[in-house]
Amino acid sequence: MQVVVGCILLYFWRWALREWKRFLIIFGAAGLLTAAYERTRPESVMSTAAKAYLNALTPEQRARTVFPFATDERLNWHFIPIERKGVALREMTPPQKHLAEALMSAGLSQQGVIKAHTIMSLEQILKDAERGSGPERDPENYHVWIFGEPSEQGTWGYRFEGHHISLNWTVANGRIASSPSFFGANPAEVKEGPRAGLRALMREEDLAYDFMQSLTDTERAAAVVDKTAYKDILTSDARKAALKGQPSGLAVSKLTPKQKEILTDLVNEYATNFPPAIAEARMQQFRKGEANSYFAWSGGTHRHDLHYYRIQTPAFLIEFDETQDNANHIHSVWRDFEGDFGLDLLAEHYQTSHR
Repeated sequence: MQVVVGCILLYFWRWALREWKRFLIIFGAAGLLTAAYERTRPESVMSTAAKAYLNALTPEQRARTVFPFATDERLNWHFIPIERKGVALREMTPPQKHLAEALMSAGLSQQGVIKAHTIMSLEQILKDAERGSGPERDPENYHVWIFGEPSEQGTWGYRFEGHHISLNWTVANGRIASSPSFFGANPAEVKEGPRAGLRALMREEDLAYDFMQSLTDTERAAAVVDKTAYKDILTSDARKAALKGQPSGLAVSKLTPKQKEILTDLVNEYATNFPPAIAEARMQQFRKGEANSYFAWSGGTHRHDLHYYRIQTPAFLIEFDETQDNANHIHSVWRDFEGDFGLDLLAEHYQTSHR
């Protein structure tokens, strides 16, 4: 018996000597993949970008950028052209500006970055069209705030905001909240000049029309909750998303598979403005609440009619409004009923940490 065991051990030893290089390659590759994953997790990318940005600021700029996490300013979000705190891109040196935009990009997907920059570029079109008669227009009048101390596992947040953009991220124990997230566009479609035809939020509009066209007359009648379009998104810039009464409109549970596919594509268009991990979490929320979700529309149902729509689930709300400037001005937003500004994550963290 000892001889047999010895032979087995000798065979295994010789085999291990032959295969040791392969083992090293496998374990090395696994280590590199793990390290790469750790570096590319959204919370890691965000904290790295935030630290790099802060390190580039002067003491005076840093004082205007960094706020305590618990400050009231963290919940003070807007999407109209007003005076804002934080440091604006136009006040930064070129290196600082690059790092600020890198911080914004850390919380978005490539699609989201393209939309954000396109929206910012529309300020020049408004400036040229208004010739000083309207509010101040400046493609670099976008501000950055950081709340708390950036880290992968701590509790902190940041905001990138200006006219028609308000992006709010909260990190709590390595988990990320990414709402409220607002994208607007004025003009929704550039009508003249060298950029004629440009549409910053094209799919948010087109997919909704496709969905309405997929409905029967009876279904469309259920979806249209008001023949007059609402003047703006109903939740506006409230600190907590709330709608009066029970959900109204067309129940998602009554849709055909094809109709549900179009609606899912529409939700996905909003979700995939963010990195894959965040986008997938958002889509999981939608799938989980599908049976109790509703689609509502107000206004005309033909292209270029003044119109509004919303997708309301138990967890979140999407609103879209195109009524200003002869239906050529978009406001769109994703709100979490309990998770805006990471309030649900913070409550969970508090209960766990102080149980």
